[in-house]
Amino acid sequence: MRAAVLYGILGPLSLSLGMTALLATPATGRPLAGPAAPHTTGAATTATTGATAALRARTAGPGSAATPLAAAPAWSAAPASPTLAAAPLGRAAEAQGVARAARRAAARGIDFGRCPRAEELTAPLTCGTVSVPLDYARPDGPRISLTVSRVRATGPKARRQGALVYNPGGPGASGMSFPSYAAEEEFRRVAKAYDFVGYAPRGVGRSAPLSCQSPTAFAEAPTSSPPVPSAGFKRRMVTRARAYAKGCARRAGSALAHYTTLNNARDLDVLRAALGERRLTFMGASYGTYYGAVYATLFPGHVRRMVFDSVVNPDPWQIWYRNNLEQSLAFERRWRDWRTWAARHDDVYHLGTTAARVLASYEKARARLTREPAGAVGTAQLQNAFLRTGYNDAYWDPSARALAAYLRSDPAPLNDLAAPDPATAAEDENGNAVYTAVECNDAAWPRTWSTWDRDNTVLARRAPFETWDNVAMNLPCAFWPTGHQQPLDIGVGTGARAATGKAAAPGSGALPPVLLLSAERDAATPYAGAKELWRRLPGSSLVTERNAGTHGLWGGPNTCVNRYVDTYLLTGKTPGRSADCAGRAEPDVQPEPAPLPDSGRGPAALPGMP
Repeated sequence: MRAAVLYGILGPLSLSLGMTALLATPATGRPLAGPAAPHTTGAATTATTGATAALRARTAGPGSAATPLAAAPAWSAAPASPTLAAAPLGRAAEAQGVARAARRAAARGIDFGRCPRAEELTAPLTCGTVSVPLDYARPDGPRISLTVSRVRATGPKARRQGALVYNPGGPGASGMSFPSYAAEEEFRRVAKAYDFVGYAPRGVGRSAPLSCQSPTAFAEAPTSSPPVPSAGFKRRMVTRARAYAKGCARRAGSALAHYTTLNNARDLDVLRAALGERRLTFMGASYGTYYGAVYATLFPGHVRRMVFDSVVNPDPWQIWYRNNLEQSLAFERRWRDWRTWAARHDDVYHLGTTAARVLASYEKARARLTREPAGAVGTAQLQNAFLRTGYNDAYWDPSARALAAYLRSDPAPLNDLAAPDPATAAEDENGNAVYTAVECNDAAWPRTWSTWDRDNTVLARRAPFETWDNVAMNLPCAFWPTGHQQPLDIGVGTGARAATGKAAAPGSGALPPVLLLSAERDAATPYAGAKELWRRLPGSSLVTERNAGTHGLWGGPNTCVNRYVDTYLLTGKTPGRSADCAGRAEPDVQPEPAPLPDSGRGPAALPGMP
C-alpha cells in the first residue's frame, strides 16, 4: 500500500507510473522518498490464498455495530492456512536474534558523517549505516547494512526529546530525505525537539538493494492497459507475472525470503538501539503504519510515541490480497470525485458538465492512445498518471489540463504528466522489487489464476478504473517461489492502555497511547483500515479528516490535523479516543497551468502506503 504534501504514495499500497509508486511523505508537495512500487496502487495490496468461507463480519470500531463485508463483492475468502501467529513475539529464535542484534547496535552506535554523493543529501544532514542480520534466526550469520540519515534537533539541547524516525511507506520507499523536512515551516516546531531520522529499509536504495529485472525492461513504454482485458491479454499478464517472480528468485537467491514486514519491524528495533534510544518515537505513513503496528505488537515496551498516518487495515485476513481488492473499490470512488470536480469547472477544462461526460472524455483519450501512443505514453501510462488524482488533490488541476490539451491535439502536457523518466528507471525497478517481495512473503496469496480472474472480474463491474492494473502489479505473488509468513494478530499482547493521554510508565511493557490519522475518502488506505487498527489498540486516538481523500495528512494544509500531531509528539497528549477535523478545501482552478508537485511524475507524498 504508496501523497503530495509531505507524502507521495501507499502506500500498503503501491501504484505507479510504469511501476513507479506514490509515496506517502510529509505534506509539502514534494516527495519524501523515491518510488516504491509497480504500476498499480499501493497502500496495502496483497492478501490471502484460496478458500471457501464467507467473508466474516468485522466491527467498524469501538462500540460500533458489526458491518459485514458480505455486502461487498463476493470475492474468495481467506487463503489456506489462516491460523494467526500464536505468539506476539514470533518465533523464539528471531526474538533472541533481535535482542542480540540490538545490544550489538547499541554498543556500536552509528558513525554519522557526510552523506555519500549518491544520496543527493547535503549538510546539515549527515548519514551513516547500521548493520542488521539478514536472518534474525541466525544473528551471527550474513549481515546487511541499512543507510540512515539525520539532522539534529534545532532547539535548545535541554528540550531535546530524542529521535523521530520516519518511514514513508511502500513497501519499497526510502525515507532518507526525511530530515530535510526539518527546515519546512510545517515541521519546525517538532524539529526543535527531535532529531529527524530517515532510513532506507532493507532492499531499498543502498540498503542491500533488491532487483528483479533490468531497469530498462521495467521502464518499457508505451504499454497498454485495457479496461476490459481479453483472454489473450490475461494470458500475457500471467506469463509476465511468472517471469517476474522467477527473476526475483534468480537475482536475490536465498535472501529473497527475508524481505518481510516482520524483518522490517525487527530492523526498526535495531535502529532504535543504534540511535541510543531507550524507547522509539516513530512516524509511519501508509505501509509504514502497518509495519509500525507490527513493531508495536512485537515490542510494546520499546514504544515511546507513534503516529500512524493513512492507516493500512491490519486485520490478518486482509493482508494483503483482500486489502488490494478493497483498495481498487476505494479508488473508483476517488476517481469519481475527480471527475465531479472537473465537471464543475467545465468552463475551464471543457471535459464535460457531468462526471459521466468527463469519463467519456477520458475514454476518448484512451481510445486515441490505443490506436496511436503519444510518444512514450500509452494507455497504461495514461491510467497510471490519472491514478495519482486518487492519491493527491494536487494532481487534480494538472491532470485536467493535460487531458484537455491532449484532446485538443496538444500531447506535450500529457507527456509531461505521464511519460516515464528514464533517469529514475533503476530506482523505480528497485522500489517495485521490494514492494513485491515484502507483500508476497508476508502472507498467503491465491495460487491459481482462476481465483484472481473470478474475484477481479466481479470487482471490475463495480470498479473498472484500477482493478486490472492492481491485479497486474500483484500477480507475481501467485507464483512466488518462497514460503510465506503468517501475519501477526496486531494488538494482541501489547497491553494497550486506555486513552488517558498519558504515556505508559517506563518499563511497564505496555503500549502507550498512539495517534492515528486518516482521511475519510482515502483510496490508497481506505478509512475502514484506520477504524480496524483503532479497535485493535484500545489506547489509540483516531483523528479523522472528514470528506477528504488526499493520502497523507501530516504537514499538509489542514492546521487542525497538524495541531493534533504536534501536540502529541511534543507532549504525549492525545485528543481522547477520537477527534474530527473539517476536510481541506477542494483544489482551486489555477489561473494558468501550474507546475507539477515537486514529486514530479511520481505521486506526491507526505508522512503518512501500500
